[in-house]
Amino acid sequence: MNYHLTQLEAKYPDLKVCLPDIQQAFLVLERCYRSGGTVFIAGNGGSAADSEHIVGELMKGFMLKRPVPDSFRQRLSEHYPNEAEEIGDGLQGALPAMSLVSQSALFTAYCNDVAADMAFAQQVYGYGKEGDVLLGISTSGNSRSVIRALQVARAKGMATIGLTGGTGGAMKALCDAAIIVPYELTPDIQERHLPIYHSLCIMLEEAFFAI
Repeated sequence: MNYHLTQLEAKYPDLKVCLPDIQQAFLVLERCYRSGGTVFIAGNGGSAADSEHIVGELMKGFMLKRPVPDSFRQRLSEHYPNEAEEIGDGLQGALPAMSLVSQSALFTAYCNDVAADMAFAQQVYGYGKEGDVLLGISTSGNSRSVIRALQVARAKGMATIGLTGGTGGAMKALCDAAIIVPYELTPDIQERHLPIYHSLCIMLEEAFFAI
């Protein structure tokens, strides 16, 4: 078992039942990044905040330094010989991720003009491509907007991951990896989601940036 999953179990013994699915989610995400894909993340309310949080851990250094490769520094030198070092030092390696909740103009326009439960789905339809991943977060597993987005993602050939609780709800059947924390109350579920996605982000960072 991955060291970080062992640590997760030690801190949160109640999440032992989730470990195989967390490992599966990691493999799905790793495969996406190995093939040059992007991870899209969607959720509502507290899960929207989690979506933004996850992007923050993936798109910049989290637990490790992520210097940009020498090959890119060389390209900077060719274009900006006097500023290349400063620019290169100011950049960090990134794992491409986008929170679908952050595009407020598009999101509210779609909610107002078309249908609120199709806003995430429209973004997935417009941005997603085969080989990308959609991570849907819903404490109940029954958020209609997240379910519609997962359905569109699968139709586009994207991989799908669910982070949920309770029974997993309707989204369980739509996910290549469904992480279902064994709680029913929303705050209990959300409190377990954070250490799970932190572990995934650390595992991905080590897979791509550990020296």
